[in-house]
Order: sequence, then structure tokens, then C-alpha cells
Amino acid sequence: MAPGKAGGYLASAEFSTMLDRLGAVAARTGLNVAPGQQVILTAPLSAVPLVRRITEHAYKAGASLVTTFYSDDEATLARYKYAAEPTFDTAAGWLAQGMADGFRAGAARMAVTGSNPTLLAGQNPDHVSRASRAASAANRPAMEIITNFDVNWCIVAAATPAWACQVFPDMPEEQALEALWRAIFSVSRLTGADPVADWAAHNAILHRRASALNDARYAALHFSGPGTDLTVGLADGHDWAAGSEMAGNGVLCNPNIPTEEVFTTPHRLKVEGTVCSTKPLSYQGSLIDGIQVRFEQGRIVEMHATRGQETLMRVLDTDEGSRRLGEVALVPHSSPISQSGILFQNTLFDENAASHIALGQAYTKCMLDTQGQDEAALAARGANTSLIHIDWMIGSGAIDVDALTADGTRAPLMRKGEWVSDV
Repeated sequence: MAPGKAGGYLASAEFSTMLDRLGAVAARTGLNVAPGQQVILTAPLSAVPLVRRITEHAYKAGASLVTTFYSDDEATLARYKYAAEPTFDTAAGWLAQGMADGFRAGAARMAVTGSNPTLLAGQNPDHVSRASRAASAANRPAMEIITNFDVNWCIVAAATPAWACQVFPDMPEEQALEALWRAIFSVSRLTGADPVADWAAHNAILHRRASALNDARYAALHFSGPGTDLTVGLADGHDWAAGSEMAGNGVLCNPNIPTEEVFTTPHRLKVEGTVCSTKPLSYQGSLIDGIQVRFEQGRIVEMHATRGQETLMRVLDTDEGSRRLGEVALVPHSSPISQSGILFQNTLFDENAASHIALGQAYTKCMLDTQGQDEAALAARGANTSLIHIDWMIGSGAIDVDALTADGTRAPLMRKGEWVSDV
């Protein structure tokens, strides 16, 4: 259902204004398009109204060309229903290479998320896993440019009917779509008098926290609470990042709209202990819930899940780096996304509801002095390498976080999910 064809709120001037605000914040605060810069944009077909607003604001900001690639849930599903068995190891490498070439030439990356989170539920899990692995391998050159933060990039979300019905299954479609749009506008900090100014103030708070953590140069974090006793060593020369960041091309951008986290690179060999998930993880059309894992020397050696265990096992078997961490992030339990009480089934939102860890690829942006260092040199400092990067939530109002110095001195960072001071 396109917003313009719906009744009530979705046909109102208020909705149109909020959609335009999201488009403006995405292009100007999120991506911060530079004059003369090209933009490569991806989005689901249902997100056309938002894509048009983003495109308009990108051109107003000086973009030279916006090129959009749309995905279609039904076409994607058709592959898993009708494609021949050997073809699931095939990926559009030519397209991935073209996007990587575009980023190398200076194009910005804008992604609009909103596809049906359970689209592939019920499809052959081996086919899903193989196709995902092939796509990840093909897209790796482009993703390395993004994870290295060489160009400005941003992810925002558009409410779509299929996604909305998953988030609000007890509501009629139009009502669910309205509820999801309202939630996106609210947690994306668009409801104030001046969203751009609100984002600037929010970024200042996140930067202050990241700066305090960088000044302290902690060696590890310790998470404790129900089912969790986890020590996460931090990579040598790690760097905390948050909110808006300067890309390698000199453009200041907000990679995620919304965002509530401060995050850095853990040491791939220095994670020890047990941890439980505090929210379900939506991955490849399945919900994985009740995750419990144990780490030894940075690697998951035991895992259990009350739901989706087979899917989780396939994730962990992706490659050698998929059982190790590539990110650790701190998020207060009082974040707007957490307080909304909504499980969005979308990582862009759910990861900003709670402190989290990510399996897989590390963001080398969160490391100092990486110029000229190859993968082996970064690995020696603790950076993990993998085809995947999957965030899952381990924070809640019952989780404490302490920082550990190199000599073992302990400093409280969070108590019951909240910052102990304005760091």
C-alpha cells in the first residue's frame, strides 16, 4: 500500500511533512552530500515515496547524480521458489564490482531499509545460506570501502506494509503501517521543532562519551547480569566512535539514522566468558531468540538458542571469523528505541535499543593508525575478518558494564543499563 493511497494519517499533510523531514535529515545530516558528489542509493520498491524525498534533498544539496537500485520482495522470493539447485552459489558480482568502482570514484552510499524481515522464512535454509555467502563474497570489495569509512554513507528506514505487519501483527495493515511510520519518525528524532539542530545536540552527547572512553584508553569491558559474565578485550589502538563521523573523503556524516551507540573494535582473541541475548535477532527471515554462548580465547565454543538454533549454527559456520567479534557497542537502556517497547526486527533500530556485540567483520574505522597496514597487520592488533557482520543485543536494565585498565583496575561505566556519569 503506497502512503499516498492510504487514508487518515498516511494521506495527511502531517505525514507528508514528516516524510520530507526524514528525506532532508537523510540527505543532509545522514549522508551530508557534498557538492558535485554522486550518490548510489538502494531501497525496496515500497520505499519509493521516501526515496523521492531523499533524492530531491540530495540534489538540493548539490549532488551531481543520484542512481537508485530497487529490490523487490516478490522477485527475491521467486528465486528461492523456482531457481535451479546449483544457482544459489551465484551472485551479481558485476553489480557489486560496479558499486565498488563508484565508491572508489567518490560516490556516497545511501541505503534505505524496510524489506519484510521474515520474507525467506519457510524457504530452504541451505539455499538461503549459500546465496547469502555468495552475495557477501561478491560485495566484499564494496563493503571494505564502507567498513573502512573511505566515503560518506548512511542507512535510514522506510516503513513498508510487509514489515509493518510483522512488527504489529495484531493490527490491520494500514493501521500497522501508520504505527510503524510514527515510530520511525519518533526514534529518528524528527518530531522536534528543528530536527537538524536536535541531531547536532544528540551528536554532541555521543561524541563526549566516545571522547571520554578514548581518553581513558581502557583495555577491556566486563558485562555482568543474568546469564552474562563476559569480558571483551579491546583491540590494540582501538578508537571509540559515535554519531557523526568524518569519512576518509573529508565529509562529516551520520552513518545510521537513528543511532544511540558508542562503539569500537574488540580484540578477536581476547573475549572470554558467557553471554545471553536480551532481545531476539532477526536474520534471513528467521527470529533467533534466547541466544547463549561461551567464548574462549575470543572464539565461540558453545552455543544454544531457544529459537532459531539451526540458523544461528549456520551463521557461526560461515567462515573462521564468524565465531569471533568485530564490534562492541554501549547503548543506554533509556534510549528512545528501548523505551518505545517495539521490537522492530530490523538491526538499524534494534541494535540501538541495547548494548550489543557483533559477530564477524571489524570496522577498521574504529582503530588508530591503520594507514598502510594490511589485513595481517590489523589482525595482529585484534581486528577480525569475516564475510558477515551481525549485531545482537546483550544489554538491558539488568546489565552492568565495567571498564578494565591494563593493570586490572575496574571502573564502573553502566549500572542497570544506564551510564554512571555523563561520559
